[in-house]
Amino acid sequence: MSAVLGSVADGIGVVTLNRPEAMNTFSPALAGELDETLRSMERDESVQVVVLRGAGKNFSTGIDLKEYLSKERHEIRDFLATMDLHNHRLAAMTKPVIASVQGYALANGTGLALACDFIVASEDAVFGTTAVNVGLICLEPGYQLARWIGEKRALQYVLTGDMIPAAKGLELGFVYAIHPREGLEEGTMSLARKLMTKSALSLRAGKRGFAHMEGLPLDRAVDVGGEHFAALAASEDGREGVAAFLEKRTPSFKGR
Repeated sequence: MSAVLGSVADGIGVVTLNRPEAMNTFSPALAGELDETLRSMERDESVQVVVLRGAGKNFSTGIDLKEYLSKERHEIRDFLATMDLHNHRLAAMTKPVIASVQGYALANGTGLALACDFIVASEDAVFGTTAVNVGLICLEPGYQLARWIGEKRALQYVLTGDMIPAAKGLELGFVYAIHPREGLEEGTMSLARKLMTKSALSLRAGKRGFAHMEGLPLDRAVDVGGEHFAALAASEDGREGVAAFLEKRTPSFKGR
């Protein structure tokens, strides 16, 4: 049985972590299949938005600790590098990715959700950088959390292992929307369909532009942003969108 499932319908790619019996914990198979499935979604020209979800009651509770304990000391670094593949893959993707989170999203599971562009959560969803509770530490998930809420606040969660309920995540700003569990799928897909109405070029420019501006001095960031905006403004989609607005009609985007 595949540890990760992928499907595409109506321009939306759905990636499902498929180890519900193990709370979707990360094994080498899951990490590798997740990387390859995300790669295929990025390459598939029919996909405009990606939804990432977990099968069963929980999104993911992190790295499979039995797998970790089975590794010899000289194997640990390579093992953990595999567990972190999603951080690199999601950062390189040009299509919006929505994490649809129910139940527990802990440690590497929290990091995976936070590496996405949106988190839509069920009311009972719980996040946590919890590795400190077993003598480890959530540095990569903590870094992803810091990108949303700031370094000092994230460090406090990393050092305490305190849980973050979905409502608190909404307050802190990393959860985009909350729905009852029975309405999570529809709430997630509603956001995906909303993004589908946008120009794929605009979405790509937004993701690439923010990535290229990150960490730059203000003057250079403004210049880089201007370069991305100018390229978009010169595109067919850019001109079509403005013309449609002025003519009070729905734009017809072509991705060019």
